[in-house]
Amino acid sequence: MKIAKNGKITKEMEIVATNEQVDVEFIRKGIENGRIVIPKSNRRELDPPIGIGKGLLVKINANIGSSKTVCNVEEEIEKARIAVKYGSDTVMDLSTGITEKDVQTIRKRILNEIKVPLGTVPIYQSGLRAIENKGAIIHMDEDDMFHVVEEQAKEGVDFFTIHVGVTKEIVNYLVDHPRTMGIVSRGGTFLASWILENDSENPFNRNYDYLLDLAREYDFTLSLGDGFRPGAIFDSTDYSQIQELIEISKLVKRARASNIQVMVEGPGHIPANEIERNVKIQKSICDEAPFYVLGPLVTDIAPGYDHLVSAIGGVIAGLAGADYLCYVTPSEHLALPNREEVKHGVIASKIAAHAVNIAKYGKKVSDWDYRMDIARKNLNWEEMINQSIDPELSRQVHYRNGATQEDDECSMCGDFCAIKLLKEALENKKKSKK
Repeated sequence: MKIAKNGKITKEMEIVATNEQVDVEFIRKGIENGRIVIPKSNRRELDPPIGIGKGLLVKINANIGSSKTVCNVEEEIEKARIAVKYGSDTVMDLSTGITEKDVQTIRKRILNEIKVPLGTVPIYQSGLRAIENKGAIIHMDEDDMFHVVEEQAKEGVDFFTIHVGVTKEIVNYLVDHPRTMGIVSRGGTFLASWILENDSENPFNRNYDYLLDLAREYDFTLSLGDGFRPGAIFDSTDYSQIQELIEISKLVKRARASNIQVMVEGPGHIPANEIERNVKIQKSICDEAPFYVLGPLVTDIAPGYDHLVSAIGGVIAGLAGADYLCYVTPSEHLALPNREEVKHGVIASKIAAHAVNIAKYGKKVSDWDYRMDIARKNLNWEEMINQSIDPELSRQVHYRNGATQEDDECSMCGDFCAIKLLKEALENKKKSKK
């Protein structure tokens, strides 16, 4: 950000400008004013670096990571590979593992083997360390929290979700004003519990300047977490959520003044009619800081199908101005996702982002759809399969009822294929004119 403010161009800005099909000066100015970020540690090379923010294509993130119940390092690495294969622009490692060593191993493997930007929530490792060394998360101290941030920054983590807006004032408000679902953010709950136990302010908030110093040294991007995001549609746009966003808006300004790239995270479970309002509130009070939304999920009744619920909300949010969509898998609210569920979550989110990008930027991204349309017009099944977002599934479905590559129809319409019938009618008409 400091380089951008000095009017200079970096190789990362040039790469992003080329991939986004915009002038590099547009990227430089966006970074200068904080409306675009390029999340990239100065300890790591990416292939490629990406831009997130105003005037750029909507990006998507996939979460992977072990839990206390299921911890398999190779499985998590493979999930990260699958996420990137099917179009995720970034990966976040949310591992809590069985031991702190498990968490460190998974993160280091991803940093070495996956070349897209990596994000983490460092309070997870801090909490795990506190359990192992002190018996409980609430026994963390400030050094525990900041030491993990610096440890992960030294390894090359590109962006950190840190719940700086979870303040003592809002936590105490919840004591007398309970919500339907309380706090569903894991990191937010760690900090809220610590605040209640220690009767003290959030260390990340109180020592925010030190956090900015770390970000400056390692050039990581701050993603200001929404610890009070609604976990039920009945908590949407309530006092806690908005009060946290107001606090975050102040911290965005402080980060920019210190030349630190910063994003803002958003909800969560929101009725469809409130999504646009939420995005516009964030864009207004945070001065167009890149907005990173989870979903949003527009209903609470669809466990097993929440990737679809999330995609619906993602399209609405993206059209309203959200810049970055965090995927949701079919196993959300039920279990740790497996490989296939990671794939489904990424594809659903990618479709949502692509739909938004078509609406916003038209021909810049619609060539893919045009190639598919021409293949359909020509009844070129192999090309249709190759152009689909999931060629493996398309191939399996098309050929499952005995179709061959020589066939010019599918099993849905057969001889009644509209494209085939019209093509034959037009050809017959041309022949009759001769």
